[in-house]
Amino acid sequence: MAVARAAERLEAVLGGEVRRDEPMARHTTFRIGGPADLFVTCDTLADLAETMKVCAEEGVEWTCVGKGSNLLVSDEGYRGAVVVLGREFKAHSVRGERVTCGGGCILAYVVRDAFSRGLSGMEFAVGIPGTVGGALAMNAGSRGVWIDSVVESVTLCVPGAGLQRRAAADIDWRYRSSGLSAEGVVVEAVLRLRPDEPTRIRVEMEANLTRRKSSQPLGQPSAGSVFVNPPDDSAGRLIEAAGLKGTRLGGARISDVHANFIVNDGGATAADVVGLIRKVQMTVRDTYGIELTPEVRTLGVF
Repeated sequence: MAVARAAERLEAVLGGEVRRDEPMARHTTFRIGGPADLFVTCDTLADLAETMKVCAEEGVEWTCVGKGSNLLVSDEGYRGAVVVLGREFKAHSVRGERVTCGGGCILAYVVRDAFSRGLSGMEFAVGIPGTVGGALAMNAGSRGVWIDSVVESVTLCVPGAGLQRRAAADIDWRYRSSGLSAEGVVVEAVLRLRPDEPTRIRVEMEANLTRRKSSQPLGQPSAGSVFVNPPDDSAGRLIEAAGLKGTRLGGARISDVHANFIVNDGGATAADVVGLIRKVQMTVRDTYGIELTPEVRTLGVF
């Protein structure tokens, strides 16, 4: 009843779309996931604030997702509201060396526009899927360069408190995390880039993209790296050394290209993926005494 009441209220006032029982397999790069009770597209800040308010008043759990590139949703789905940022949050603008991005802006668009303007600092992000908000939430990066290196400020929409701005220095940046998603929804970020020779930027971008294509299964459904690298080691190296590369469970398989990726070969379930995750953890722990920590975000009951 609470979900039905929330849906009716949101359908009456939101400019964005409200869907009921929306299959989450349509909204994750894994192509896995059962239905969410509600799937709410917030096109404006007013939509987002109202969605937070209605969910709180009706006692409906909610979560905000980007493009689902680091997300595994339960086969049973999610008993709550999945919130995505729509039209107003997808734009970005450039003034001098500063790029102002909405939380729902596709990261690849920012990378491409920065290059076209001769601005350096985003080369590390070429080929990284997802939105700016998602990249900030997990401090996305590659080969020792992370998005925190170009952030000037982040604006959050905090439930019950409204908009709050965080200077980059006040954010708890860590390896594969920032703590931002625990505070609220990233609605805007200001990135500070630097002028550079377009030729040099292009060379670095092409090198990064070539490396990704050769070392990651980019053409198959996955959620990116499954495990956080342990200190001074590589999760992929440990998994491969343990003889697990290519291991299959149902429709899910540990990639032959990169052992820290699990791919959906067709018809994989969340249970298949979780089973492989647990097998990897147990095998690496028993073989090397190292506990691998998943970095893939889960949604629903597992």
